[in-house]
Amino acid sequence: MVEWRVEPGLLKYEAAVAAMEKRAEEIYEGQAGELVWLVEHPPLYTAGTSAREGDLLDSRFPVYQTGRGGQYTYHGPGQRVAYAMLDLRERGRDVRAYVHDLEEWLIETLDALGVNGERREGRVGIWVQRGEGVLAREDKIAAIGVRLKRWISFHGIALNVAPNLDHFAGIIPCGIREHGVTSLADLGRPADMATADAALKAAFLRVFG
Repeated sequence: MVEWRVEPGLLKYEAAVAAMEKRAEEIYEGQAGELVWLVEHPPLYTAGTSAREGDLLDSRFPVYQTGRGGQYTYHGPGQRVAYAMLDLRERGRDVRAYVHDLEEWLIETLDALGVNGERREGRVGIWVQRGEGVLAREDKIAAIGVRLKRWISFHGIALNVAPNLDHFAGIIPCGIREHGVTSLADLGRPADMATADAALKAAFLRVFG
């Protein structure tokens, strides 16, 4: 069975990475089981392995280099980060299928919360369509960043529940300039973190078993 853990308060990013590294090693060695760890961070930016220097516009918050895939992203209060430490040796050893399942996890979570989240070809994360005609636009509501070490996954997903969206202005999120970001609160679907967590857990069980 997959263990679920909800971290109280705001967790320092360095502590989260160290704990994930340790748990991934324990899973690989058969000393611990899989874990989904739900956290919130203080305001910060992370740079994935594909981050471009010019996409950091304003280093108003601490910037952390991280081994996950992807580019710059923001974490902060009101955003639910779910770190998934799963053993892909037992789940097919297929990175593309794993990322697809992370997307499906978010889509089903959002559906339960009254939001239609969608994939977009060539764009990582989950998107929502807003407006119609000349006013139509697409905003990102959830991010995905994955790292694998000896087929054990860590890092994971970030769902915008009610973060300060102005904090995203210090970066080009995921290197995509022509689209914005949104949240459940911004879409008029306010949810507390406990409600979001319940939706995440139910959807995870449907997608990952």
